[in-house]
Amino acid sequence: MEEYDNTGRKEEIFSLAIRAGKRTYFFDVKATRSDEYYLTITESKRKFNNEEGKFFYEKHKLFLYKEDFDKFQNGLQGVIEFIQTGKKPELPDLDSGSAVHQEPGNDPPDSHTDVTFEDLDLEGGPDKA
Repeated sequence: MEEYDNTGRKEEIFSLAIRAGKRTYFFDVKATRSDEYYLTITESKRKFNNEEGKFFYEKHKLFLYKEDFDKFQNGLQGVIEFIQTGKKPELPDLDSGSAVHQEPGNDPPDSHTDVTFEDLDLEGGPDKA
């Protein structure tokens, strides 16, 4: 009999942890009840709560399904290429409507992002521990 967690998903099939400064990234392969594999990418960062005087882990999770792997990989490679070279990449046509090129500051009116920028050192680059 298969083991499922409390969300109805199977336990992890494979996991890889990457430590990067103050953060740890977890790449976890899981399977749905119908044995379809998917990837979760979790960023975990240890922080200190001044009010409680305790450390805690802030986590952000992304679910990536296999039908989106190619598009995600192409987009990630393109963004990395831009960061490294400063040149906008030539990306393949990723099906109509599936790839959205968004210029900074032109977010759609109904867009919502749950991101805080308190840990970014915008003048000196990402924080490193």
